[in-house]
Amino acid sequence: MTGPRGPRRGPVRPYVLTGGRARPRQRLAVETLLETVDPEGTDLPVTASRQERMLWRMCRHRLSVAESAAHLGLSVSVVTILACDLIDAGYLVTRSQVPKAQLPDVHILQEVLDGLRRQLSA
Repeated sequence: MTGPRGPRRGPVRPYVLTGGRARPRQRLAVETLLETVDPEGTDLPVTASRQERMLWRMCRHRLSVAESAAHLGLSVSVVTILACDLIDAGYLVTRSQVPKAQLPDVHILQEVLDGLRRQLSA
């Protein structure tokens, strides 16, 4: 659309950045860490978007999906789609997050509680 001073410029729509895709090819949690593969010896193809280049450069230092989105000023869903494209092309890798702590068995906790109660009442 044009105005009195030429074409109107505004923020780029997310579907333009993602090539029309609304869902990533794989699931990435917001805390998933992204890291560049061989940052010194590889360069992105000329067809890579500005946002993909910025994401790739930032991930030379390991960053989570959420941190990357904040630095780029984009939504997490858009960054996830861009990251998946770079992962599929072999330019980024994911590093697994710290595994969640396993909760102890409820029966063991009950036995400990019963033992403590017996000691207090004795």
